[in-house]
Amino acid sequence: MVAFRSIAWRVLGVVTGLWAFGTIVVPAQELTIRVGHFPNVTHAQAMVARYFERHGRNWFVNGLGPNVSIEWYAYNAGPSAMEAIFAESVDLTYVGPNPAINAYARSGGREVRIVAGAMNGGSALVVQPDEHLAKPADFRGKRIGTPQFGNTQDVAARAWLTSGGLRITQAGGDAHVVPTANPEQLSLFKTRQLDAVWTVEPWVSRLEMEAGGKVLLEEKHAITTVLVARAEFLSTHGDLVRRFVNAHRELTDWITQHPKEAQNMIRDELKAGFRVNISPDLIARAWSRMSVTSDISASALHTFVANAQQAGFLRTMPELSNLIAVP
Repeated sequence: MVAFRSIAWRVLGVVTGLWAFGTIVVPAQELTIRVGHFPNVTHAQAMVARYFERHGRNWFVNGLGPNVSIEWYAYNAGPSAMEAIFAESVDLTYVGPNPAINAYARSGGREVRIVAGAMNGGSALVVQPDEHLAKPADFRGKRIGTPQFGNTQDVAARAWLTSGGLRITQAGGDAHVVPTANPEQLSLFKTRQLDAVWTVEPWVSRLEMEAGGKVLLEEKHAITTVLVARAEFLSTHGDLVRRFVNAHRELTDWITQHPKEAQNMIRDELKAGFRVNISPDLIARAWSRMSVTSDISASALHTFVANAQQAGFLRTMPELSNLIAVP
């Protein structure tokens, strides 16, 4: 299938179609919406939706109507997903709040819109159990792993260390923040090449259960994942985005009502699609730290902006009210 700017089109006939409120009229062309996500339990809606698709139930497509399909794209962390937004390679993506905010600022408020919440909690700072690390000053000379430079946990780590009086730079400083892919964090932590890791589930629980890590700081209520749309895509295909967001909310409600089933689906999808095998105990432990949601808090986003400014990622910020565009 050939991908064009915001959507892949294949002409099916001369039928004229449109979306009317409450009524689906078959469109004249096939549309493919490209959606990004990470292979993490904190992207539960995407993982459950992909599981459903592999078993013949297209949750989002059923809500979008005939001749609309979805292509999924997986990324390691938020900055990569935001680059895909800028390159117009994806139309919507599940992503952490900081990369979304950074992309919004970088584009002068023109390219990115948050259309829904997705997950709160599930991120934490995990430390070696015998190093007596308790406050930012204790991390002087230490190495802290984060998923990717500029992602939500990377910004949180840098802001927290800076708030404790440490000088943190991209190349080093008083402590070394080391952007490292999640699977590599685990092995480096085991071999003590990392003194701490600030990451998300299921890696937080894996660091605890498989490497003896100790959770020092847990972000129980912080926004972990949001659903973002390209501003141009939202402007051009607003009704499709509205229908996608509605299906996202319904799926969020389903996951909330069926937590055990959702956990099993995510486990199965991680194994089948990404060769990541996690135990039922591990995902249950991770699940206890998370809160699935479709709501988004504007005030919470201001906290992320403050952290990004403190960490040196943001100097100027466009009017934040335009970032949230719930259809």
